[in-house]
Amino acid sequence: MGSLFRSEEMTLAQLYLQTDAAYHCVSELGELGLVQFRDLNPDVNAFQRKFVNEVRRCDEMERRLRFLLKEIEKATITVVDNGDVPDAPPPQDLIELEAQFEQLETETREINANQERLNRNFLELTELKHILRQTANFFDEAEMARGHGSDFQTDDTAALLEDRGHHSSPLSFVAGVINRSRVPTFERLLWRACRGNVFLRYQEIDVELSDPVSGDPMNKCVFMIFFQGDQLRSRVKKICEGFRATLYPCPESAGERREMAMGVSTRIEDLSTVLSQTSDHRYRVLQAIAKNIHVWTIKVKKIKAIYHTLNLCNMDVTQKALIAECWCPVADLERIQVALRRGQEHSGSAVPSILNVMSSKRKPPTYNKVNKFTSGFQNIVDAFGVASYREVNPAPYTIITFPFLFAVMFGDCGHGLLMFLFALYMVLNEKKLAFLKGGEIFGTFYSGRYIILLMGAFSMYTGLLYNDCFSKSFNIFGSSWHVNGDPNTWPETGKALDLDRDFDHHDPYPLGIDPIWQLATNKLTFTNSFKMKLSVVLGVGQMMFGVVLGIFNYLYFKKKTDIFTVWLPQILFLGCIFGYLVVMIFFKWSMVTSSFLHEEGGAPSLLITLINMFLSFGSVTKENLFYDGQAGIQSVLVVVAVLCVPCMLLIKPILIYRERKRRSASGYGEFGGEVVSATVNDDGEQQVVSRSEPGEDEEEETSMGDIFVLQAIHTIEFCLGCISNTASYLRLWALSLAHAELSEVLWNMMFQKGLKMNNLGAGQGFVIFAVFAVWAVLTICILLIMEGLSAFLHALRLHW
Repeated sequence: MGSLFRSEEMTLAQLYLQTDAAYHCVSELGELGLVQFRDLNPDVNAFQRKFVNEVRRCDEMERRLRFLLKEIEKATITVVDNGDVPDAPPPQDLIELEAQFEQLETETREINANQERLNRNFLELTELKHILRQTANFFDEAEMARGHGSDFQTDDTAALLEDRGHHSSPLSFVAGVINRSRVPTFERLLWRACRGNVFLRYQEIDVELSDPVSGDPMNKCVFMIFFQGDQLRSRVKKICEGFRATLYPCPESAGERREMAMGVSTRIEDLSTVLSQTSDHRYRVLQAIAKNIHVWTIKVKKIKAIYHTLNLCNMDVTQKALIAECWCPVADLERIQVALRRGQEHSGSAVPSILNVMSSKRKPPTYNKVNKFTSGFQNIVDAFGVASYREVNPAPYTIITFPFLFAVMFGDCGHGLLMFLFALYMVLNEKKLAFLKGGEIFGTFYSGRYIILLMGAFSMYTGLLYNDCFSKSFNIFGSSWHVNGDPNTWPETGKALDLDRDFDHHDPYPLGIDPIWQLATNKLTFTNSFKMKLSVVLGVGQMMFGVVLGIFNYLYFKKKTDIFTVWLPQILFLGCIFGYLVVMIFFKWSMVTSSFLHEEGGAPSLLITLINMFLSFGSVTKENLFYDGQAGIQSVLVVVAVLCVPCMLLIKPILIYRERKRRSASGYGEFGGEVVSATVNDDGEQQVVSRSEPGEDEEEETSMGDIFVLQAIHTIEFCLGCISNTASYLRLWALSLAHAELSEVLWNMMFQKGLKMNNLGAGQGFVIFAVFAVWAVLTICILLIMEGLSAFLHALRLHW
């Protein structure tokens, strides 16, 4: 299996990079993606590192790009993304990019400011036009009402609207616009503050206005306030200011209003032309930016990542070279050397970069090589936890177990075929679909296209085993059940058939479940029993396989004591209880015949047998007896399983304690933070030799109390996990049953009823088409998407 079976073998390497070539070398290593740098300045503040100014410049460029992208999104312009991933530009291009981004930001802000100013002027002119129109209507209505003696002049307002020449103080008015939502409060406050000495008229503007800054729609009203005296004028203006109402000058004579309205209309037309030209210019500028902003963003991110990596390095004493430490795969050292030489050539430096492999006791990081097929399954495994360095990688086995467990819950040939074809389309067109902006949901489906492909293929296989295709069965080989006696002697034609009583079963069906079960009255009883036992068999098998994989880790890391103190007790505990249950399931399938079922009490219960192994130790009742000597064998299995618990709990901590005691007696100990040993030299004198610094290359030694507690936690977790996980695997049966029953309900309640409509004549074809369309939509939405997502999540849980 090589690196697929385990993570890559890693080594710690030291890099000596000439200052002028460091940028290009790190850039090439980043493109290669095989190096993980260590921070050699953990105690240095981020603002005190050598390349902090370059990182700040990159942050500023990112801010400008975010501003430009926000403006592009406001203008509903599509960002061009053709999938190109440019290399990191040379460091001298940083100044050019900064100047270009600054110029674009300045130009965009100026265009926005000009457009905002023009929009504000346009809004003011539009409001003034509506004020002039509505005030003319107000005065015309007043004149008409006065001429006809209308009720327009009420007792409260008659004095205000009479001829202004008869009063010592002339009647004045102000006009403006206000938000529609503020009108009721505005009117009430005016009445109370002015004590009823003002007259307010308002009218809604029938045209929807836009905010000059945000572009949001606004609904406003034109108002006129009539009053007398400068004191009321001051009070009215303060109230208008408080409600953010905009006041506009409005002439008193009708001729002046008409002249002013004509001038406003002319200015609005001219301003509309300028606004259109400004908007077109802004759109062209943003469209040009949208063609390159994706590439610019990648470049800036790469530059920032390079300088961030360079901040992890140390300067040598001559200040002419950078020293870096990194983890890299042993198998790819030659590729890393080639990348360093390529970086040196790009920089034009004559001094080569040096890669020095170091020996270290530090724990290396875990690195698993993946491709487009295995990456999805590796992500599933890493979501639960990344394996330790050089441990067995579960991802290769997940490629099989994950889609298979999904298919056990989703088993249907028809549904699996639809899922397989959907994934196959994405796989065959993956290059074209890679650049498609389909949103987060489509991106998730596209990333897991190979997982969906295998889930569909395995679902077709389990659908064949279940003999289920859109809730219908295949009759490929003919039924293996035969009728007892002559069917003509049956008393009634509509007799329900029970396969256990009315049929004899001779030869097994070649593949999967016999199609005759589709017509049997006890179909649900049979499929429930079969799928429940199958779930237990698969669950115990997967748990056993996971425990067996542990021995490869113990052998690789040379932990032979763990094989006998941890691994062997776990295998025995799991096998003696749940492995025995699996054996009894196959025994019951193989040895219990139909004649056994007709005996009093029926076949023995597996669940009762398992429970009585512990509750009725050493004895087996007649109704739970499968074979001779069952009580003795079960007693031995229970004893072995119970003895495995203290073995897992105590033996390993006791051995660690004895080993530490032996080391302490031989002269090893800890002094001044260092592990030291006492030895005797050639002259017979005792001397102290330093061994290592635990804080530098080795993990600190765990106390014995923590070891006992940790071992107790692992033991309890394993024992309880065996029970809970076995029960948890019953979800395979539950979801498979739910999927099959829901598929059958959709068929019987929708499509089958449409097929039975034989008295519609020419309209029958249309009805069948309509019913099929509804059935197909419900099948895709409920059974494929919702049930598929449910089975996917449960399969994730079973791999935890």
